Amino acid sequence: MEKQGIKPHVAVLPSVGMGHLIPLLELGKRLALHHGFRVTLLLITTNTPPSAAQHQLLCSPDIPSDLHILKLPPVDVDQVTSHDMLIMTRLCVITEHSLIGSLKSVLVALGGLGQTRALVTDFFSTQAFDICNELSIPAYLFCTTCIAFSAFALYLPKLDSDVVEGEFIDLPEPIEVPGCSPVRTEDLLGQVRNRKSDEYKWFYFHVSRMPLASGILVNSWEELEPVSLKAIKENPYFKHIPTPPVYPVGPLIKQQETLSRVDVECLEWLDKQPPDSVLFVALGSGGTLSLEQQNELAMGLELSQQRFIWVVRHPTDVTASGTFFVDSVDMDDPRGYLPEGFLSRTQGVGLVVPSWGSQVAILGHPSTGGFLSHCGWNSSLESIAHGVPIITWPLYAEQRMNATMLVDDIGVALKLEKGAGGQEIARVVRMVMEGEQGQVIRNRAKQLKQSAAKAVDIMNGSSHHSLSFVSNLWKTTYI
Repeated sequence: MEKQGIKPHVAVLPSVGMGHLIPLLELGKRLALHHGFRVTLLLITTNTPPSAAQHQLLCSPDIPSDLHILKLPPVDVDQVTSHDMLIMTRLCVITEHSLIGSLKSVLVALGGLGQTRALVTDFFSTQAFDICNELSIPAYLFCTTCIAFSAFALYLPKLDSDVVEGEFIDLPEPIEVPGCSPVRTEDLLGQVRNRKSDEYKWFYFHVSRMPLASGILVNSWEELEPVSLKAIKENPYFKHIPTPPVYPVGPLIKQQETLSRVDVECLEWLDKQPPDSVLFVALGSGGTLSLEQQNELAMGLELSQQRFIWVVRHPTDVTASGTFFVDSVDMDDPRGYLPEGFLSRTQGVGLVVPSWGSQVAILGHPSTGGFLSHCGWNSSLESIAHGVPIITWPLYAEQRMNATMLVDDIGVALKLEKGAGGQEIARVVRMVMEGEQGQVIRNRAKQLKQSAAKAVDIMNGSSHHSLSFVSNLWKTTYI
């Protein structure tokens, strides 16, 4: 029992990376502001300084007084990782060392303030389930991806056991996830393309533990993904696993950002442009292009003759996730790595921003009419929630699966085929910004903008009701 006047307590645990931190922080805010909880966000840290973007996010003035950020003891990255580790292996190793080293003692200490009613964590922190089980704390999973990807993840152990030899990408037909749209083998995330790799072993470890959760919160809403949601809730396969109760609570997206001087200049420039006339080009907190890709994109933007804002980074031919573990705020002069003369030829039509821009503010501006995106789920939700159609440029993780779904199932995007050159990029950009097909997906995006706002409305939203149901469960059942 809580002491009189003390609110019930919930802990929230994101794994490493802005894509995990942003939605779980937003979940914590909602629990504190609308559902009567004290919330502790447990932050995994390392011996390297946090990125400027993370620091800005965690210092935001809109963090409520009942949400407290508690940094877990730092992990020495040099001691537990090696330079040849790929992104997911690195993420999972850091997370495991952090949780095994400190989570139990931290939760015990938090319990001294009043019983912790639940811990909510994401895909890559499922070691927390075992610790919560020891302490009799219900552990919930928060899926930072779409419902369709969650269904694929729940199906993966069955797929793994059925495919005795070989790789999933060599299967002759798309993967039939029960009750869901088929997954094309070419859209499979990199982590499941080699079943002998450490990346696959870590991914399999975590998704195979999804049924251990007391419930699954998904960052989506009923109207956005009705088919996948129905499958997870009703299809006999998922019932047989058994799948924990699934609660759509999204879209949980960043509501506001602290604006830098560069951001203010961007918005002032947008103020001077016609409505729906500017293409926003940004590839996420971790995304980087090769030099060839960057040159082709520059050519495509120039040939399209459309207005644009491009958040550009120093290219790298090593990896498409080059800034995932590196602070992307690199203010190098883009003239050093963009095609010669590009900036002068596009002056007045385009605006180039080095490294980082306020995505929420730009997508929310009435002059923004399209978004060339890597299709990370946070960015996809932000674009839909602001009614902005998408051009897909997936880079890594589950982004190819998201891109196909945004085009084929949700109908808010047009796809750029892998390796598209400047001419093709220009054609697709013009199609989205000026063509009939672009108007169709723009209308669909604006329709879903209203749907997204309705879902999280605190008076009658389906996602708000869903989170209220879970909140009441935590308050009344786990005492």
